[in-house]
Amino acid sequence: MSHTSTVAILAIMLPLVATATAQDRSRAAIPDKFKWNLTDLYASEAAWREAKDKLKPQIAAIAPFKGTLGNAPARLADALDTANRVSKELQKVFLYASLLADEDTRVAKHQGMQQEMQQIAAGFGEQVSFIEPEILKIGKAKIDGWIAQEPRLKTYAFYLNDIQRRQPHTLGDAEERLLASSSVALSASSSTYNILANADFPYPSVTLSDGKTVKLDSSSYSLYRSVPNREDRRKVMEAFFTELGKFKGTYGTTLNGQVQANEFFAKARKYEVALDAALDGPNIPIPVYKRLVEGVNQGLPTFHRYLQLRKKMMNLPDLAYYDLYAPLVASVDLAYTPEESEKNVLASLAPLGTEYVAAVRRAFSERWIDLLPSEGKRSGAYSNGAAYDVHPYMLINFNGKYSDMSTVTHELGHTMQSYLSNKAQPFHLANYPTFVAEVASTFNEALLIDYMLKQIKDDNTRLSLLGNYLENIKGTVFRQTQFAEFELRLHEMAERNEPLTGESIDKAYLEITRKYYGHDKKVCEVPDYIAHEWAFIPHFYLNFYVFQYATSFTASEALASKVLTGDAAATKRYLAFLSAGGSKYPIDLLRDAGVDMTTSEPLQLTLKKMNAVMDEMERILASRK
Repeated sequence: MSHTSTVAILAIMLPLVATATAQDRSRAAIPDKFKWNLTDLYASEAAWREAKDKLKPQIAAIAPFKGTLGNAPARLADALDTANRVSKELQKVFLYASLLADEDTRVAKHQGMQQEMQQIAAGFGEQVSFIEPEILKIGKAKIDGWIAQEPRLKTYAFYLNDIQRRQPHTLGDAEERLLASSSVALSASSSTYNILANADFPYPSVTLSDGKTVKLDSSSYSLYRSVPNREDRRKVMEAFFTELGKFKGTYGTTLNGQVQANEFFAKARKYEVALDAALDGPNIPIPVYKRLVEGVNQGLPTFHRYLQLRKKMMNLPDLAYYDLYAPLVASVDLAYTPEESEKNVLASLAPLGTEYVAAVRRAFSERWIDLLPSEGKRSGAYSNGAAYDVHPYMLINFNGKYSDMSTVTHELGHTMQSYLSNKAQPFHLANYPTFVAEVASTFNEALLIDYMLKQIKDDNTRLSLLGNYLENIKGTVFRQTQFAEFELRLHEMAERNEPLTGESIDKAYLEITRKYYGHDKKVCEVPDYIAHEWAFIPHFYLNFYVFQYATSFTASEALASKVLTGDAAATKRYLAFLSAGGSKYPIDLLRDAGVDMTTSEPLQLTLKKMNAVMDEMERILASRK
């Protein structure tokens, strides 16, 4: 999740963006204003190390509370205050090491700093592992009385009640300590994947139709798969995924390791399956996940309508998977400098009020963002709000396309939810649940597309922007639900003791992908090499995370439509939601904001909007004839 800068130097910026997409992308050549400023966290690595060294005695100071939480309400409050004070500092120290490591994943020193923090975090987890089992021993009736007596416990009421809810899956002190200490070992698959995918993988090179040879790392692959020349697109995608396929044995092993880790934790906590464990923490009903997969499968005719519209607009005899990222309207180059992106994003966010926009300006001007691609930099984009007393940080790999501008506002949505929750909530309630995490980001994207469409009357450009909106739905609702179905399939295979190898994972991925894209119905050809695409997706290491992109998108569509009508009450409710952090369960947070995720209504509204956008596009196309 990251951002950009100011307005005056377009002549300088254009070659700079070109440099970001070229083969030699040295971080040293990027101006500081496009790099995050880590001195807001610590003045130097030496200062960071000093803060890190102070953590160990702070963590050790938690131990004397063990066995005493039931003595008095003040003693329990002291223990919770101490644990949260250490946790807050730990998150800040960990964040610094993590951001440094992501700047260049090839730097062993910074990877080592991150590993140090993983060890310290595991140690912290061990030290605090006694807290929840002891609270359970106190008993609900006594805890309720203590909350009424001790003012400091009132802010912990939601947490203390949630512990009671999760009692059947909370283990004894020794078992909780063992689980906490196993976290580093069981994260090895994810860590191995990250280094292989971002630092060690021998990304292929291809020679394009203009004679230029390009190296296809993850960032440049995302750029070159969208070039206008169809044969170039095919060549880029085939080369990239064929190379991934050569390592399917290794990638299959790392993904199997992650799935087995998820299953281990679920069984250890007495859940039947990993999905139950993943959803029970945030108290999300299991039907929400399965209803999404079923509903999107039922909505595939709408998706196929979009794919057929894409084929028609691109004037292709047939549609293939390598055509899915090409511009819908070849004559429109939706390209933006960082300055233009900043200007458009700020203007689009105006419906959320001057205070919201002022905070976003700070993200641009105060270097909360690491914007441009560079060699070794972590791929993709994210926002991290772990530094409670500082500000969120965003990582982006900006290539100057509309999708990159959309990514900027997307990640700013996360950043603002972290920023506002950190301001409004105490530390232990500031971290919002993953289930609502993508609402603010996709909400911002909805505001951006609405703003851009209001500025542009040219038919071709409108078609291109409307196409981008449909692409957003494709990528967020259909593609992420496809991933969710695939992830569920892998866990079901593991639960049946079926092998998860590169070959078996390939087979499952290709089958599901061909269903979604209508391969057998001749809607869109999905070549055999797409079987390896799963190895490109880091989210499969996040334990049933991806479905929340789709649910969040449908929720944000419902909320944004009300705000865009000028409904002041809806805007107020939405801003309150952004400031609510984790003070309630995610289903309740969204219900307060104005949308009920236990129903199929949000998905149906999204499909209805998708069809309405396609109706408008077809009207424009018909009028031009």
